[in-house]
Amino acid sequence: MSAHVIADDAEALAVAASLAEEFRAGASARDSERRLPRAELDRLSASGLLAVTVPADHGGADVSALTLAEIFRLLGTADGSLAQIPQSHFAYVNVISRQGTQDQRKFFFAELLAGRRFGNAQSEAGGKHVQDIRTRLESRPDGSYVLTGVKHYSTGALFADWIPVLARAEDDRLHVAYVPSDAPGLSVIDDWDGLGQRTTASGTVRLDGVPVPGDRVLPHHLTFEGPQLHGAVAQLLHAAIDAGIAAGALAEAAEFVRTKSRPWFESGVEAAAEDPLLIQRFGELDLEVRASQALLREAARAVDTARADLTDDTAAEASLAVAAAKVRAARAAVEVSSALFEVSGTRSALHSLNLHRHWRDARTHTLHDPTRWKIQHLGRFVLSGTRPARHGLL
Repeated sequence: MSAHVIADDAEALAVAASLAEEFRAGASARDSERRLPRAELDRLSASGLLAVTVPADHGGADVSALTLAEIFRLLGTADGSLAQIPQSHFAYVNVISRQGTQDQRKFFFAELLAGRRFGNAQSEAGGKHVQDIRTRLESRPDGSYVLTGVKHYSTGALFADWIPVLARAEDDRLHVAYVPSDAPGLSVIDDWDGLGQRTTASGTVRLDGVPVPGDRVLPHHLTFEGPQLHGAVAQLLHAAIDAGIAAGALAEAAEFVRTKSRPWFESGVEAAAEDPLLIQRFGELDLEVRASQALLREAARAVDTARADLTDDTAAEASLAVAAAKVRAARAAVEVSSALFEVSGTRSALHSLNLHRHWRDARTHTLHDPTRWKIQHLGRFVLSGTRPARHGLL
């Protein structure tokens, strides 16, 4: 596999905007037919976008968090499923940047620059809570490991070259094992049947005695022993996807009203787009979209500031700014994608038009982690100065 190497932030944004337009054209059909976006992901890999956070001293563009968030927002405006697939990819690139040895960074950054994709085998079902990880990483006398467990919601795994697996070693500490997708004992099952984000293939990964060389395992637990941005960056990308879904839904609603909706007979206007009540509602929805984008940019800038000078205070500010952005973007995505029907009229509910994909994607993606707890952290900091916890979800 070979891929273009993106030079800087400006090129990354231009490539993302171009791909978003390309992906938008087939988004509805992919969703309605549940046609998995393998060709589109190959285009994404070949474009070089999946390597834009590789550090400059390894040949990458090392783009800002502001640029990375905008890349995801642009993709989210086009296809809420496709935008979700590389989110974990970048989270696990960050693990390598922070915890990888020089040899590990050299190897994996070269893989990324060649267009290789990381998947995700993180979440599990049946435990007490989301951080009750039971997948085990057992050491062998020769320094290698064996992985055993079952993972769910494994977005990207079906399309991946490497699948990062979150597991506990014998000391019960969290590690990440980077496993090639064709490793013996590893199986990826396409059993995702969510009402939204239908083409993410966020199914099950089974690990039945999967062998892992020692140099493919990283000590993820060390990430949380000091100031960190792992959670802030991961959540920033989730917020960007939601902001993108909201903007995409608003654009499609406006196009529908301009070209297909009929005016209400009492309005006295010739076109639905001239109805003052509809104009008012579109203005309100535009405010929601603008607010989500503004908070997203503010959060990304806070992450970039913290990257330049990482302390407990800057890390906390980044996490809180991202939390605020995530809450607002989640609300905007659900409200705007639902209001699409309100402003467009009865015809917009036709199943054949598939306009409901925006709401289904928004409703599904915003369940990823509860925004109510983000509001709790914001309130605690305001009242008592309590910094958010270092657990990777803030």
